[in-house]
Amino acid sequence: MDEIIRMMTGDGMVKAVAVTGKDMVERARQIHKTLPVATAALGRTLMAASMMGDMLKEKDGSVTLQIKGGGPLGAITAVSDSRGNPRGYLQNGQVDIPRKYQGKLDVGTAVGSSGSLTVMKDMGLKEPYIGSVQLVSGEIAEDITAYFVESEQVPTACALGVLVDKDQSVAAAGGYLVQLLPGADESVIQRLEESIARLGPVTDALHGGADAVQLLGRVLEGQEPELLERRPVAYKCYCSRERVSRAIISMGKEEMQNLIEEQGGAELTCQFCDKVYRFTKEDLQELLEEATR
Repeated sequence: MDEIIRMMTGDGMVKAVAVTGKDMVERARQIHKTLPVATAALGRTLMAASMMGDMLKEKDGSVTLQIKGGGPLGAITAVSDSRGNPRGYLQNGQVDIPRKYQGKLDVGTAVGSSGSLTVMKDMGLKEPYIGSVQLVSGEIAEDITAYFVESEQVPTACALGVLVDKDQSVAAAGGYLVQLLPGADESVIQRLEESIARLGPVTDALHGGADAVQLLGRVLEGQEPELLERRPVAYKCYCSRERVSRAIISMGKEEMQNLIEEQGGAELTCQFCDKVYRFTKEDLQELLEEATR
């Protein structure tokens, strides 16, 4: 089962969150029928959104990440609730490109690096917070790090990894976000850099049997990390017939009239979970009357 955890160091200078996401990324792969490099790119984005969603303090808040890198995968979107449960999709999930050295997936090339990462935080206010940064590499973890440094002025280390098996299923997935709090000195930074270098790739640790607590424990080694929170997370879509009905009404009366006259019905597919909602001519007529009222 996937989980998300939060820790803080004993001196209160570093806060960190980690997620294991094998099941959520596999669920996304099955929904969107992605090939390996797309699975890795979407999976990394989902886990980043999950951790950033968990960092929100608002109970009904949400975080949306949108990556437009100009690469063959097209735009990638991931949304997480404030409990760290993400959902997402990408434009071209059937893209396949040559691997890098030692068979590594070339996520950076598939995503592209000539565009931007946009973060939208809905915190229950009138307007959502929106921050956008230029992509650094398209590898996603480095781009998330750049976002925090540039948009929120928080020194951050981020790692994300998805290991795809020979049968294209997800063998391991996870990541962490580590942030320095005001007052952290050079010795704290040095210890973190050393332990992150020792740990190596996230997927190696997870595939070797580490869970989220052990993963973050190794990142914060020697800093008396305290576990603050631990709970399950999962790929979670909030679509419903009612929400889709509202979306149809928001199209406007003219568009709805055209649907009724030209198509005699409508079939809408949720982008996040591929669930299909069918509306007959009569259903649309009812919605049109509701919109007119």
